Amino acid sequence: MNKKKMIRLTALVGVATATGVVAEANQAHAATTTTTETTNQTTNASVESTQAAVDAAQSAFDTAQTSVDNAQANVTSASNNVTSASATLSSAIANKEAATSENIASATSAVSSQAVVVASASQAVSEQAGVVSAAASVQASAQAEATSASASLSSSSANVASATSALSAAEAALTSDQSTAANNLSAAESAASSASAAVSSGQAAVDNAQAVVASAQAIVEVESSDVINMSAAYITALKNYLANPSSANAAALQEVAKGADYVKELQQKFKSDASLDVVVDPSDPAVQEALSVYAVNLINQLRNQYGLTTAFGATANANVAALDFVKKYYDDEDWNIFGTTGSDGQGHNKNGLDAYADQLNTSIAEDAGSGLTTWVNGKATMATTTLHNLLYAVYSDIATMLFDDGGTNNWSHAQSIFEDGTILGTDGFNNVYLGVAFDKYGYAHYELYNATEGNQLGNNAYSLDVQTTAQTLLTNAQATLASAKASLQRMTTNLMVAKAAVVAAQDQLAALENSSANDLVAVTKARTQLASAETSYQTALATYKQKEEALKKAGDNLAAAQASLEAAQATLATAKAKLAELEETVANLTNTDQLLAAAQAAYEQAVANLTTATGNLGAAQVDLAKAESQLALAEDTAEQAKVRAAIAAQVDQQLNGSTANDHQSAGQDATSLKTNGRALTATVATASAAKQKQGANQGRLPQTGNDDQEASAMALVGLGMLGLTTGLYGYKKKKLTE
Repeated sequence: MNKKKMIRLTALVGVATATGVVAEANQAHAATTTTTETTNQTTNASVESTQAAVDAAQSAFDTAQTSVDNAQANVTSASNNVTSASATLSSAIANKEAATSENIASATSAVSSQAVVVASASQAVSEQAGVVSAAASVQASAQAEATSASASLSSSSANVASATSALSAAEAALTSDQSTAANNLSAAESAASSASAAVSSGQAAVDNAQAVVASAQAIVEVESSDVINMSAAYITALKNYLANPSSANAAALQEVAKGADYVKELQQKFKSDASLDVVVDPSDPAVQEALSVYAVNLINQLRNQYGLTTAFGATANANVAALDFVKKYYDDEDWNIFGTTGSDGQGHNKNGLDAYADQLNTSIAEDAGSGLTTWVNGKATMATTTLHNLLYAVYSDIATMLFDDGGTNNWSHAQSIFEDGTILGTDGFNNVYLGVAFDKYGYAHYELYNATEGNQLGNNAYSLDVQTTAQTLLTNAQATLASAKASLQRMTTNLMVAKAAVVAAQDQLAALENSSANDLVAVTKARTQLASAETSYQTALATYKQKEEALKKAGDNLAAAQASLEAAQATLATAKAKLAELEETVANLTNTDQLLAAAQAAYEQAVANLTTATGNLGAAQVDLAKAESQLALAEDTAEQAKVRAAIAAQVDQQLNGSTANDHQSAGQDATSLKTNGRALTATVATASAAKQKQGANQGRLPQTGNDDQEASAMALVGLGMLGLTTGLYGYKKKKLTE
């Protein structure tokens, strides 16, 4: 059942006619010979009959609807045809008005002119087609030659590969043993070279160790004999100046010190020993120890002459701190304390001194000297400095601080050496240790630290006894020398073994070379064949490139010719289209009567067709309305049949069971009937309630049967009438909304 039919069925609530329900109820109650089974069969047959009528009406409605849809489509098409015919007729009328002799002559002339243009364009197409044909022929020939050249190149390449393989095989046969022997010789020669270099290095280590031993032996003599003696007059003048640094005392001190001449005299007293001319690293711990002990001994001798009893000390920790400070605040910061001439430098790095003093939580004073860049004795570089250079630099710096320290320095270096418990007016120097370091420019830095238990700068102290220091250095140097000699001996033995291996490898290679004459001939032949194959390949490659270039050129020419042909064809097509348009214009101007008559006839026919289609649509709509009305009536009849069947079944059930139910209590008040998914409820009065209303209903209620049965039947009839009214109203409202 379709959707529309379902809507109508659900709108019918409890539909029942008074005639059918009452008749069936009275018959079931009065005619005792009619059974419930017979009644149900009759109502069921009625339901089936009315449903068949609904199906037939639905089919007729669908057919009518299709007819209306088709008629509507025909009307739309006919209307469009009328519009088109009207436009054609208007055009024909306008064309008739324009068909003057002048316009016809002008249009005919335009056709003639355009025919000339078409002929010219057609000739151009024919000529360009010939050009394309010729270019295609050239391109095909070039393609064939390029294909042939490619095949020749592939063949030549295969020949080269074959010759290369043959040469590789011949060379492998020739060099299989020779290669091994040559590799052995190369390895042996490399080992011999390495061994020889090791021997040279070992010998240098031995020589250097021997020089260090000699230097250690000489240091004792140097440190014990190098003393800077101050005159009594100098000491007196210095004490006066330090006690009262007035201009007069400064001048007197400068006079007694004798300036640079006396410094040169002292510097010339430095004892040079050839054993000290060994290259060393200034930051080497052993060298650091020798330098700091040497400097502290010179300073302590001066302090003793001055009358002081407290001495400076030297420790490994102070030296490490000096190296760290100079690297961080001079080398890393590119801080050149003296510059290139001694007068253009940056001076002391005071910020660095303050920062490092905070880091170590102590007091620091710094003296600096020209160090390796001593203008008196010439300049030595850090890379080639010797122990002699370093010791001389320390001696020269300290002497210069005493006797050539006027001017802007105001004898501050001498003050730092001879003050006790304070340096340059700064307290906190009661336990002074000296660290010596050279910066990357070659200048010497003498760092004076006040050692405490917290900073541990006084730990790992050096012995200031020259003999003990020198003996330690000598012992270490001798141990290094012994180790270097033993290493040199091992290296020498390895060199002898390596040289013997070289001789054996040379003999093996010579023997193989004498026995490989046949292999050499095969190699020579293979090389000749390879050279020939490579020459052929290069020739084929050149030819291939030439043919490929010719093919590309022919392809470009063909493409250009085809493009020109397409352009000519487009020009011809445009000219032909223009000619056809002009010819159509002439034809229209010379056949205006016929065109107008045809357009008029077509328009009239289109109007007639629209009239017919409109009439057909009206007739189809009338048929559709009839079919829809018949469908609604059939559906209503079917619904009523279903309701009657349901009510009859309920009434039969009540009548058949009335005797057994006469004495039931007054609690039985309602019976529910369900029709097509909806509930029909009838109120059933009890016996006492029916008798109370009997007087009021005596004139209009049927008296057949007992009171209870009559009340029940009439209640069902009334409910059926209410349901019929409600159902029909709902159906009509539904039709209006649709």
